[in-house]
Amino acid sequence: MTTSSAALDDDGARDPADGTREPADGIREPADPVADAPAGRDRTIRGAALLATLIALPITLLVAVLAFTKLTPDAPAAAPMPSATTARVQSTAPVEMAAPALAARPATVCRALLSQLPASIRDLAQRPVTAGPEQNAAFGDPALTVACGGTEQAFPTTDEVWTVNRVCWHLTGEADTAVLTTVDRETLITVRVPRSYEQPLQWVPTISSTIVATVPSGGDIPSGCQR
Repeated sequence: MTTSSAALDDDGARDPADGTREPADGIREPADPVADAPAGRDRTIRGAALLATLIALPITLLVAVLAFTKLTPDAPAAAPMPSATTARVQSTAPVEMAAPALAARPATVCRALLSQLPASIRDLAQRPVTAGPEQNAAFGDPALTVACGGTEQAFPTTDEVWTVNRVCWHLTGEADTAVLTTVDRETLITVRVPRSYEQPLQWVPTISSTIVATVPSGGDIPSGCQR
């Protein structure tokens, strides 16, 4: 009689030739793939899992930041700072000025002066005048005016005079205007500066430079004028 290569144990399971115990119904439990995997494969699986975690983490953070930004209300835009050089709003209407008749020599000098005056005094643009554009000019609104010609006005010798860009000026005041007149030129130049502009002497440097180039010095020059 031939003996079987596997014998039945007490609970009916058979011992195969490889020495493993097999259930009586012949169905084995599935093996743990991680437990059965070789050590090298186990390291590969763990490395892949770590890499996937490292990639997923920054993506998750980025999504969270974008979601927070979208939900956060926009901050109100900062109000623009006022400009230090904001242009004045100026009228372009003609400025009313008188134009007395001038002798030949003053008329020639005044034409030379008016032809050389700039298109603006600081930020005051030149405006038309109602009379005598060959002897009058106006700038800005309210208007700063330049009048060439006229009669020299006497003033006390104790009055202060001011030299600006080599032109000597005498300063007097009216209700709403500072009046500057030359005292060292053969032809009188009168500049009226509205009080709202303040510091009237700071408005005549450009005019003074034009006077030096076009109006000869002369007359009874006060001792206070610096030469």
